[in-house]
Amino acid sequence: MLFIDALLIASYGLVATLLAIFASHRVLLALRHQRAVRIPRNPATWEGPLPRVVVQVPIYNEAAVVERTIRAACELDWPHERLEIQILDDSDDDTREHAAELIARARKDGVPISHVTRAIRTGYKAGALANGLTQSRGEFIAVFDADFVPPRDFLRRAVPHFSDDSIGMVQARWDHLNREHSLLTRLQALLLDGHFEIEHLTRNREGLFFNFNGTAGVWRRACIEEAGGWDHDTLTEDLDLSYRAQLAGWKFSYLNDLLVPAELPIQVRAFKSQQHRWTKGAVQTGKKLLPRIWTSPIPLSNKIEASFHLLDHYAPVVVLLFSALLAPLLLARSDHLPEALSRFIGYGFLLMSLLALGIFYGVTAWSHRGRLMENLLLIPLIIPLIAGLGVTSFRAVIEGLFGKDITFVRTPKYDAVGKAGAAKTSRYRVPLHPSVIAEILLAAWLGTVAVFAADKSWYVMSAFFTLFAVGFLWVGSATLLAPRARA
Repeated sequence: MLFIDALLIASYGLVATLLAIFASHRVLLALRHQRAVRIPRNPATWEGPLPRVVVQVPIYNEAAVVERTIRAACELDWPHERLEIQILDDSDDDTREHAAELIARARKDGVPISHVTRAIRTGYKAGALANGLTQSRGEFIAVFDADFVPPRDFLRRAVPHFSDDSIGMVQARWDHLNREHSLLTRLQALLLDGHFEIEHLTRNREGLFFNFNGTAGVWRRACIEEAGGWDHDTLTEDLDLSYRAQLAGWKFSYLNDLLVPAELPIQVRAFKSQQHRWTKGAVQTGKKLLPRIWTSPIPLSNKIEASFHLLDHYAPVVVLLFSALLAPLLLARSDHLPEALSRFIGYGFLLMSLLALGIFYGVTAWSHRGRLMENLLLIPLIIPLIAGLGVTSFRAVIEGLFGKDITFVRTPKYDAVGKAGAAKTSRYRVPLHPSVIAEILLAAWLGTVAVFAADKSWYVMSAFFTLFAVGFLWVGSATLLAPRARA
């Protein structure tokens, strides 16, 4: 066997092993979830006078949704004498003037709301949250992003869980205002449902670390302060503070039945920008905290699960490398491989990975029986979407590992619920990144490989490469065709 054959097979074997590890962990989480949902939870009650709560709403150029989010904050059911609402407004467009008018009107109606502004966006969202803390007195801090619409009874249902003095943060589950807007939003909803239903619920019920999601949650002020406060040296200040707080001994609680709806990105370009920020921030947080996690006295089970959690965003990159290595292996070296080895390379890891995704999102679909058939039909489309994000994820991982830029790029919100063409008429856009060229080229290359595999009668492999080609073509073309305007 030629040296290049051995090198290709060894490289493929390494990547396939990593893929198998990620896939196995997904299956294990799904299986553990079935046990976790049966763990009984005692109802939470609050004894004595209600505590003082601060509601923080960080916004930056949110003209489309600012009125909705301020109205939702003002309608929260909590005694006004025990409530502080802060609109943390870093806007540099007319959002600030509009917010000021809405806040003045609410204050006339007796709502305890303030307009907190800064001349310089130091630290971006983390800086805004930290600045707001210095101007508040509440014992508990609720945070809602601009596109979230908390139910009126949110505080009534969340705050009682702090009756346990060891609880430092309570996270609610995200729901989706515009799930039905398009195929893209339906797929995003399924991905997020898997994160909350399987990952958060299982980790929390089993006493493992999980994270605040940046919004739709409540913090104990003492927990934030003891953990070192909001840092802005990563793009995921929520993930960073979550792990620092739990390493300091605080416990978190996840409320799977408390739903807070929000708006999903309706453009592929905005979705990619959001995924890039989340991936890059998670890589930065892992780089910062994994050494500390492994040298801490926490149980080994927590160290292992925390590692999977913080390294999970590497999975799309592994999938990209898997397809990149498999294609030349089949095209250039197929005649040199024994038939048994060729079949193992061609089908073994591939089918195992697809099965893992099917199990994970199948359990997610089953947990939402009202949408069971719809979600089951969506599962096969998860594959091309994840594949199409490969270039975005790869770029984010490299930047997170080696870059120093922590510029926070916001995800545009369009108030798109029931509104056709909302993105086209909005002033807010995500700039076009040149990596879209790589997505289009990969679509053409993998499509060619799919034709080659079909000609060799490798129909399973042909279907696999076709899915990947469709994913890159979908993501790349939707990125190019998005309306162009300023961010």
